[in-house]
Amino acid sequence: MATPPPLLRLHPHRILPRLRRFTSGRLLLRLHPKSLYATASTSQAAPTPPPQPPPHGPSLRRGRPTTGHPPEAPLSFSRTFDLAALRVPAAACASLERRLRGHLLNWPRVRNIARLPNDDGDGLISLPTSPRSSSALPPTAVARREKLAREFNARGFVEFPILAKMSRPAGRTRRETKGRAAGGKETKYEKDKVYVVEVLEQGGEDDEDEWKGLVGGEGFGKGAWRGEPTRLLLLDEGHAKRRVDELPEAVKVVLEHEANQGGPFAYELVQCQLTLFYDYWPMNEVVLDKNKPKIQTVVNKIDAIQNDYRTMQLEILAGHDSLVTTVIESGLRFQVDLATVYWNSRLSTERQRLVNNIFQNSDVVCDVFSGVGPIAISAAKKVKYVYANDLNPAAVEYLEQNIVLNKLERKIEVFNMDARRFVNAMYSSQHVHPVTQVVMNLPKDAAEFLDVFRGILRNRQTGHIAMPKIHVYGFSKAEDPEYDFHERINLALCDSVTGVEMHRVRLVAPGKWMLCASFTLPESVASAKANYITC
Repeated sequence: MATPPPLLRLHPHRILPRLRRFTSGRLLLRLHPKSLYATASTSQAAPTPPPQPPPHGPSLRRGRPTTGHPPEAPLSFSRTFDLAALRVPAAACASLERRLRGHLLNWPRVRNIARLPNDDGDGLISLPTSPRSSSALPPTAVARREKLAREFNARGFVEFPILAKMSRPAGRTRRETKGRAAGGKETKYEKDKVYVVEVLEQGGEDDEDEWKGLVGGEGFGKGAWRGEPTRLLLLDEGHAKRRVDELPEAVKVVLEHEANQGGPFAYELVQCQLTLFYDYWPMNEVVLDKNKPKIQTVVNKIDAIQNDYRTMQLEILAGHDSLVTTVIESGLRFQVDLATVYWNSRLSTERQRLVNNIFQNSDVVCDVFSGVGPIAISAAKKVKYVYANDLNPAAVEYLEQNIVLNKLERKIEVFNMDARRFVNAMYSSQHVHPVTQVVMNLPKDAAEFLDVFRGILRNRQTGHIAMPKIHVYGFSKAEDPEYDFHERINLALCDSVTGVEMHRVRLVAPGKWMLCASFTLPESVASAKANYITC
């Protein structure tokens, strides 16, 4: 026996128009089984997996957090990455960087060349050319250190100048150490650092050799690093924890060619750590921390609005995965889901202009494209009554929630239907308040819906009705945007409308204005014999 299709729960306001005070005629509803099955299967789809960190490059979702700092400190945003580096003479560093560019780190704001502390020109020496016998060295690490201390005299400072500098820290380092010991506070020098490179110690407990810390464990070449500084060439992170023989052949060829040029050349492969601090990360990485506590999610608009519901395609950059949020505007609270409804906080000033400067206490407002209710709910705090409509079922759900949230259930009536059907219903019913203000805030297409008002009162049997004032929004790229928008209004109404007040809302793009045209509906248009289909 075939498995019956899954049951589908249908919400009335998502299919039928919501006219709570009047119903007339019959409504024939055709449901296609394919559509129902597609909806049911879609609802059972697997949830979208969380975004994965990038496989390469710097990111807060990669690397190891720096330990030893409280979570609220800026250093809690530090990340440490394991790298490998080539230690080469400073004189050959520039040419090697050009030839090895494709195998280097190449991270933004991080130089491929790193300078070692205290390596400012005194240089290092290489290991003796003949291998040392283990019997010539003291058997333990303590004995080797004591032997080194006994032999480290004035002559030793000449032969090993780098050790002399290590035993006498620079003045700035001494001041920083003293400041940290006294107050335990971070110095400005430490706070402003963007990144730091540290060379890891070579060898283990059984292979402690003071000489090895000076020249590293692996490398080859002719001559020695005597009397010249060295630099680190940071290799790509894919080469971390590799040996010399595991490096790419292209790198080996370049190094061997440099060694065969005739001059003294030596290099070594060292393991190091790159730590990126708080100031390294750009705004899109730490925007949540740099804008505490109001921002909880950061999104990016990836495409233009191209559907009838005016929803935007967004990607989550940081924060919570949900796009449901609560917006507070002029003391009112609005719950929105940016994935399913439209919201634009940049229009808050325009909404307040309508409510504070145009609407009166005795007005009855008809919001044709209400969305989640920013204009309808704001107007309901002042005017007598509001009729709010939107084609998007999700927007109607949030509109009803916001009405309850702001305790305005008795002053707003909600509809979910096409704009033309909604306007016709308002003027054909005997049970609605006479509308005095009509708001049509759909800038892309609102002017095209004005034709519904032509002949809207031709079948009205009652006495004189006051003509409503219409506020219609639109975009214009013309050199004279007011004239262009006025002509489109005249074309939609098949009449020359006078007394139109134009208001420039905002410049949405270079050369593209958003306008609001306010005018009283001409009685000749409302009582015309032609309907909105023909002029």
